[in-house]
Amino acid sequence: MKTTIEVKKVYLIYNPLSGNKRSQSILDKILPIFEKGHIETQIIETQYAGHARELANTLPFDGFDGLCVVGGDGTMHEIVNGLLKRADKMKIPIGLIPGGTGNSFMHDVDALDPELAALRILTGRLRNVDIAQVETGGEIIYGFNIVGWGLPTDILQTAMKLKWLGGQCYNIASLVEVIRNKPRLAKVKIDKQNIAGDYGFILGCNTIYTGKGMKMAPLAQTNDGMIDLIVVRKANRLHLLYLFTKLFKGKHIGDPAVVYHQAHTFAIEPIENHTLNIDGELIGCTPVHVKMLPGAVQVLV
Repeated sequence: MKTTIEVKKVYLIYNPLSGNKRSQSILDKILPIFEKGHIETQIIETQYAGHARELANTLPFDGFDGLCVVGGDGTMHEIVNGLLKRADKMKIPIGLIPGGTGNSFMHDVDALDPELAALRILTGRLRNVDIAQVETGGEIIYGFNIVGWGLPTDILQTAMKLKWLGGQCYNIASLVEVIRNKPRLAKVKIDKQNIAGDYGFILGCNTIYTGKGMKMAPLAQTNDGMIDLIVVRKANRLHLLYLFTKLFKGKHIGDPAVVYHQAHTFAIEPIENHTLNIDGELIGCTPVHVKMLPGAVQVLV
C-alpha cells in the first residue's frame, strides 16, 4: 500500500448536529486551510442519521483523493461501514476532522485540534487502520474503535434514558449499573483459548482511548492486526466503583479483576443475550464473533 499521496480533490462531509452543532464553525476554520493548500473540496451536509454511511457507500470516487468528514466517533463509524460495504469494493483514504463529543481515533494520533487535523490531511500521509469485523445476528458490522459487552453497554443504555441530567447522566448511570451489579455468565473464546465465567464486562479495543478520554487499552495500536481485550471478572460493587475511577488514566491494568489480552479473534456467548456497544452505538446482540481485518482502511493523518 502507498504511504503518501498527493491530495488535490476531496469530498468534505459534515454533520451539522455533531459535537453540539460545532461543525459549521469548524468548517469555517478548515476551509481556508484547504484553499491555501490548493485542495478542491466538494462539500456535502448530512441530512439525517445514516446519511454519512450512504454517502460513503455510493459516492463516485473517480477523480477524488480523499473522503474527509467533520464529526466524531459516530460519524467515523458510519463512514467505515459505508466504505467497507460498497458493491464496487472501491476504497478511498478517510480524512477525519474531529468535531464530535467523542474523538477516540484522533485522540490516539494526537490530533484533537481540527486545524491540525486539516494540516495533516494536506501532507498526504497515509496510515493503515485495522477494523473489527463483527458477526452478530446474521449480519456484519464494522468497528474501528470498540466492541463492548456487559457493564459499559448497560451504562450507555441507562445514560440515554437520563439525558435530561446533562453531562452528569453517564456518571449517574455508572453508579446505577454498578449498584445493580447483575450476573453476566458467558463462554468466551479468545483466539483458540476457551474460558467461562461471570463477567463485569468485556471490551475489545482497537484504539487506546474510548468515550470521553478514557484510556481503556494503553497498549492498543490501530495497525498491529490485533484487538486489545479488557476482560473484567465479576467483582463487588465497591471494587467496580474503584475500578471506574482508574479508567481515565489507564491505571485499571494490573488490577486483580482485570485480564488484558491481545488477540486476532474473540467470541462471546452468554447465557442471556444482550445488546452490544460498537463504537459507542447500541447495535448488534450476542452471541458475537469478532475478527480483525488488518489495514482494512487507510486514513489521512
